[in-house]
Amino acid sequence: MREIFVGPNDAGQRVDRFLKKYFEKANLSFIYKNLRKKNIVVNGKKVKPEDELKEGDSIKLFLSDETINKFKREPVNLRSNKFPNIIFEDDNVILIEKKSGILSHNASKEFEKNAVDSMIDYLIAKGDFNPRVEKSFRPAVCNRLDRNTSGILIGAKNAATLRALNSAIAKNQIEKYYLALVRGNVKKDFIDKSYLLKDEEKNKVYVKDKKVEGSKESETRFRKIANSEFYSLLEVNLITGRTHQIRTILNNYNHQIVGDRKYGNKRTNDYFIKEYSYDSQFLHNYKVSFKGLEKELSYLNNKSFYCELPSKESSIIKDIFGDLNLEEK
Repeated sequence: MREIFVGPNDAGQRVDRFLKKYFEKANLSFIYKNLRKKNIVVNGKKVKPEDELKEGDSIKLFLSDETINKFKREPVNLRSNKFPNIIFEDDNVILIEKKSGILSHNASKEFEKNAVDSMIDYLIAKGDFNPRVEKSFRPAVCNRLDRNTSGILIGAKNAATLRALNSAIAKNQIEKYYLALVRGNVKKDFIDKSYLLKDEEKNKVYVKDKKVEGSKESETRFRKIANSEFYSLLEVNLITGRTHQIRTILNNYNHQIVGDRKYGNKRTNDYFIKEYSYDSQFLHNYKVSFKGLEKELSYLNNKSFYCELPSKESSIIKDIFGDLNLEEK
């Protein structure tokens, strides 16, 4: 006999759906037969397949170890390289790290490795998402990072959370902070309010001083963390979320992001390739902070979550500016 206790993530599920996850290799007739014959009972009683489980319920399996192991799903290595690094996760929200060079989500008909599919594979492996059962909802992320930008993606594990997070972002209740290594000596903090106009053909954005047809208002706050004669490390608070917003505006101030191939400075980029073998874009979404969330997500208020700089970027920062404790800056 084997006993299983129902945890908070499995509460509210039908008995047969829980058992189908547990006995991944078995068909439903095996599950129904053993429920009918009372080889599987809940809290010591016979139950129907459609009965709902509650947290703390005891499920007893009066089956041989050989039978259980034959049908039980194989243990999944959730730390496998094919799954994302998890920064935070609960029943509603999942924060994952996106690496530079990886798409946030697939953008074309041809499949390409991307962070969203990796997140969904992880949730399927955990048993938190079953695409065969869900008819319309698919876990999704609420923010997007350019291919060569790294950092935190904010994911929703259920439809209600997705709606709530999208609403919170629109109301600026989720603050997103980036680290950017830029060309030039930035001497003080500044705030930029501009209008951004996207050229769809060139996939490039231009800064306008005043509103023109098709332009969108943007606001970005820049805080100096460290500077030297030739480079500065900035914390960037993205108030609006426009395409290429940070990259375009820094280029407009002649403080191009190191490694930015579209808006960057070629001479600077070539120097970092030669000096550090660094051929990426030094823009990293390192912190998200929650405030003013309502109802089911209010428990996240006044909490911040961090994603450390990748090792390559950290070593470059140390070489240029020395040791910095970024969470205290």
